[in-house]
Amino acid sequence: MAKIKKVPMRKCIGCGNSKPKKELIRIVKNKDNEIFLDKTGKKNGRGAYICFNEECLEKAIKSKALNRAFEMEIKEETYNDLFNSLKQE
Repeated sequence: MAKIKKVPMRKCIGCGNSKPKKELIRIVKNKDNEIFLDKTGKKNGRGAYICFNEECLEKAIKSKALNRAFEMEIKEETYNDLFNSLKQE
């Protein structure tokens, strides 16, 4: 009997939908409190996942979901950097 490989699921902090990890992009906060997109999904730090679209990032910003996920106040310039990184994807 073939063993079925379990697909890791993650929840988007913008829309709240659960999707396979590979369909989402990871946002990381490292030890220096820097917040950035992690394209590899392997960087050290606290991670939160979001869909590959700007609407979910906007929802996460409006609901302060990133602030809660990383337990800190997030600056406007950090959000702008995240938007720019997402547009380049």
